[in-house]
Amino acid sequence: MRARFRGSFLSPTLLIFFLVIHVEPAREEFSNVSSFQGELKGLFPSYDCPQCINRKEQGLMTAARPDEKNIDIIVTYTDANGAIRTRSINSKDLSTSWVWRYPSDEDSDQKKSSKEVEGKSQTADKFEVNIEHSNVNENQYGVVMEHKKASELHPIKLKRQRLRNERRDRRTAELIQQDKEIENQIQDAAIQRAKELDTTSKGKYNIWRKEYENPNSDSTLKLMRDQIIMARAYATIAKAKNEDALYDSLIQHSRVNQLAIGEATSDAELLPSALDRAKDMGHVLAAAKDQLYDCITLARKLRVMLQSAETGLSLLKKRSAFLIQLAAKTVPRPLHCLPLLLTTDYFLRGYEERGFPNKEKLEDPSLYHYAIFSDNVLATSVVVNSTTLHAKEPEKHVFHIVTDKLNFLAMKMWFLVNPPAGATIHVENVDDFTWLNSSYCPVLRQLESARMIEYYFKAHQSNSLTTGTDNLKYRNPKYLSMLNHLRFYLPEVYPKLEKILFLDDDIVVQKDLTPLWSVDLQGMVNGAVETCKESFHRFDKYLNFSNPKISENFDPNACGWAFGMNIFDLKEWRRRNITGIYHHWQEMNEDRTLWKLGTLPPGLITFYNLTYPLDRSWHVLGLGYDPALNKTAIENGAVVHYNGNYKPWLDLAIAKYKSYWSRYVMFNNSYLQLCNISE
Repeated sequence: MRARFRGSFLSPTLLIFFLVIHVEPAREEFSNVSSFQGELKGLFPSYDCPQCINRKEQGLMTAARPDEKNIDIIVTYTDANGAIRTRSINSKDLSTSWVWRYPSDEDSDQKKSSKEVEGKSQTADKFEVNIEHSNVNENQYGVVMEHKKASELHPIKLKRQRLRNERRDRRTAELIQQDKEIENQIQDAAIQRAKELDTTSKGKYNIWRKEYENPNSDSTLKLMRDQIIMARAYATIAKAKNEDALYDSLIQHSRVNQLAIGEATSDAELLPSALDRAKDMGHVLAAAKDQLYDCITLARKLRVMLQSAETGLSLLKKRSAFLIQLAAKTVPRPLHCLPLLLTTDYFLRGYEERGFPNKEKLEDPSLYHYAIFSDNVLATSVVVNSTTLHAKEPEKHVFHIVTDKLNFLAMKMWFLVNPPAGATIHVENVDDFTWLNSSYCPVLRQLESARMIEYYFKAHQSNSLTTGTDNLKYRNPKYLSMLNHLRFYLPEVYPKLEKILFLDDDIVVQKDLTPLWSVDLQGMVNGAVETCKESFHRFDKYLNFSNPKISENFDPNACGWAFGMNIFDLKEWRRRNITGIYHHWQEMNEDRTLWKLGTLPPGLITFYNLTYPLDRSWHVLGLGYDPALNKTAIENGAVVHYNGNYKPWLDLAIAKYKSYWSRYVMFNNSYLQLCNISE
């Protein structure tokens, strides 16, 4: 007997099979029945149910029925990939969940099912070939095989299904809650960002910051600038080909576009007529392209224009560097006015006979002594004021100020009229140090040489703007003053002191500095803050390591440090003869081949392996050149240093750093008001 079986998927939860059975002598056609049964069960799960078992126990109604235990069944079905497949299985290998139904049992089955399950229609027990449950004609031995319904699942499986649904619902609720929390966080961040938005920038009216700007923004401005470049290129070609009308038109539209752009830096700053000017220029360029376009000629012309622009840019950079140096070293009129006014009042008011009090403190090693060498009265007053305001015991602080003879009386007059609260002041003239002469000091001898004077003053020649720009900062007039080199003679200037804190005049003190005198320098002479970060500010930046005198004695990767706030152990200085080391290297550098001019390179050499690194918070540098310093580091620094060209008393100063300095300037002072020195 052979049975043919066709199955189809009517829905995800309903699966019905149709078997057509022909009685023939049974024979083995497939050997791997067990493997197929596993596959068949995987496609069509079967379940044991009491209804099926009862049917099996009732038996068959007629003796003519075939032997159900030995029926070959051919099954045709569609697998997961959509392919039609055929398999064979014997009825004895089927599980008990599969039941046989014969047409002769239809009436009795319908009666029984109506008693067991009310509401079930008669056609629901018959085979259905589609989703509308249409009836199928059966032959004499047609068999309908039913699958157990979901309502007849085992209680344990129903419980598992219910638990799965509950877990799914809980997970869904958790995900929804997380989405709501994330959305709330995004909204809060957007609100905060909107509050912090700087709406003062002209033309920026959206919430996006500069770093998120569309790269295609300001497209009209960029287009007009590109049009001007192309117009100049085509104008040159038109001139060469005697196309005078086209040449005049290109030049005229270039000028109009340039006037329309003006000083605009974004589309928002353009005039309303700018777009019309760009359209007009576009028409002219289109006509020029039709008449003059030649790829090779145009590329050659643009290359020439690029080279010319690069040459001009290089020249402008050199001029800019020179002018910045000139502006940084030129004394502004208000600062020039102040010493003149103070010197005049010094004589008019009869201050010649007056001196500073507390002279007995000047050589007391138990007090806190500061050395300030400057010719800038205003800058020196800020250093002294900021230091005394933050000192816990200002009466123990002594300031030793040395200036030149031009500003000596002005400096003295200022501190006689405006003495710092509690602190002791002593002002000296560097020209009064008779021991500091060219026979003792090699750098002074070099500064007075004709070659050195030529080096400094050749900057006034006509070609100085285009040559030697890299060395402009070394042609600073301050290098001609011994005030700049006096820091290497501290033991000679203050022979009875043991420790002294050296301060530049372009610093501001923000904390009490007395703990520096308690720092253990561990036998070193100089206590300073190191400035090396990765490969920056190391010895090879300042010294010429191509010279064997340098390369054989120093490490190019040694960390540099900064002048400006240095604690010096003068006892150790004298013991190690540091001034003698300085003289030795200065004499070797008479031809300036070991380092350029300045005090830091000889300082690095003189105090090599004799410098103790202080914590960086003691000395924050860069306020005179770096606009990107960390604000927290500046505010937490004990001393902030305006090293660089942008000094706080100049118009060149970086605006956001100027307040740290100006808060210690006495703008209500009558001398400052007379000289128009204001915030």
